Amino acid sequence: MAIEVRPATAFEDVATMVGPKRPEATVCWCLSYRIPSKLNVSLRGAERGELVRQLVAQDPPPGVLAYDGGEVVGWAAVHPRADTSFARNRRIPQVDGQDAWSVWCLRVRPGHRGQGISHTLLAGAVEFARSYGAPAIEGYPVDNRGRKVDLTMAYVGTRKLFEDAGFTKAADTGSILNGYPRVLMRLEL
Repeated sequence: MAIEVRPATAFEDVATMVGPKRPEATVCWCLSYRIPSKLNVSLRGAERGELVRQLVAQDPPPGVLAYDGGEVVGWAAVHPRADTSFARNRRIPQVDGQDAWSVWCLRVRPGHRGQGISHTLLAGAVEFARSYGAPAIEGYPVDNRGRKVDLTMAYVGTRKLFEDAGFTKAADTGSILNGYPRVLMRLEL
């Protein structure tokens, strides 16, 4: 299997990975950390997808997509931390004054999980941030100590996934997800 990671510039593929089955449904669209909280709460149904369509057209786009041949199989949200809610999040500390990027969501489509695609996605997110001159990249995964993480909460990744990609723990956070503490993992670029 040769998985290729590319910038998320194809709206239909982003919609396949993070959009709802019904266009009028109000689901995440991977916006909860990307836009201000008030805007996130106010957007309903198709408005969410329209905002994502606009973000996909921007430079840089809102993340990267993994492809197996021509089929989209994965998504990673990655963007400058300053453009996310992590810039103001009281539970996720700022490590220093660098213009670090954040990677906060990793999704692999059912039927493709367990094949290492998350590792490839994270590596692609790192390369994407590097290509835009990011001095560092951060993630905020759960420190599950090898225990099983509920799939609906696994989108933040695990500490081991980030360690396997060369990240090191830079700080504890005040955030807990699915009963597990989240840690700030960082990779200097």
